[in-house]
Amino acid sequence: MTIRLRIALLAGILVVVLLGAGGYVWQVRQSQATTRANAPVVAVGGDLATLRAQPRLVFRSTALGQGYGQVAMVPLAAPGGPRTFTPASCERVYATADDAICLSADRGIVTTYKAQLLDAAWAPLRDLPLTGVPSRARLSRDGSLVATTTFVFGDSYANPGQFSTRTIVAATDGEVVGDIEKFRLIVGGKVVKAADKNLWGVTFVDDNRFYATAASGGKTWLVEGSLSGRTVTASRSDVECPSLSPDGTRIAFKKHGDLSPGKWRLAVYDLRTRTEVVLAEEHSVDDQVEWLDDATVIYGLPREEAGSASSDVWAVPADGTGAPRVLVSDAWSPAVVR
Repeated sequence: MTIRLRIALLAGILVVVLLGAGGYVWQVRQSQATTRANAPVVAVGGDLATLRAQPRLVFRSTALGQGYGQVAMVPLAAPGGPRTFTPASCERVYATADDAICLSADRGIVTTYKAQLLDAAWAPLRDLPLTGVPSRARLSRDGSLVATTTFVFGDSYANPGQFSTRTIVAATDGEVVGDIEKFRLIVGGKVVKAADKNLWGVTFVDDNRFYATAASGGKTWLVEGSLSGRTVTASRSDVECPSLSPDGTRIAFKKHGDLSPGKWRLAVYDLRTRTEVVLAEEHSVDDQVEWLDDATVIYGLPREEAGSASSDVWAVPADGTGAPRVLVSDAWSPAVVR
């Protein structure tokens, strides 16, 4: 067999493989489209302009139907009511009154991810830096800064040391402020230089200070960071995915404690008294919670039914009392906008 013939045969095989893969992706997408088209459509609320004028809850809709994966909104006064859909589709979303950050996935032969800043009408303004599989996203309260966390190795926080993250803080004009994993990490007065250092789950205090999770050597810490000083300093251990309360006095977070790998309990840490209270939610929560108000936190929980692709947003009192309740059914990645 001549070299030319071998090349021609190889090229033919590659074409067949690519056509087969392309056909498979097309069939999957057609099947998903058919499933969504035949599924019940969630009731649609008012128009976007009207809803933008009032306090609202923004989230990713996980109800089967034409709006699956789209960002939706409901009034804070009626979270269980009809939802209004935006044109954006996101894996994770966070919003302020003026803009939103959307982490999206394009699932083809090779899945690609994108971070986009969206304007108040949910139209793309610009692409933002993103490397890896999206995990967490936050905007500063004035909407001037955005933080994204992605997995560059591994896809779960369940096993410390078995994943690698990258957390980027950028101005919403697209300029990178800093990769916080390159900041100086100080624990117990000493600089940690270990190769397994990871940081994730930013929550902003202002345009310079923030809180986040740092991990190394199988341990996690709550750290307070300075963008101008390019440092993060640990204040206490066993804290993941912190979220600062609206009044700036408490941190809601998930803690591992003595639970089995991949399990967490929600807790709240008072920054003034340095006391902790474990919340009434007994399910394991793998999410960066949001504050509904100063008395209540909200978070996403996947449905427990086998094979379910849906989730719900739950609420629980932030003082350890009461009981968890479903706030919005078929929802994920909540953000409160006032």
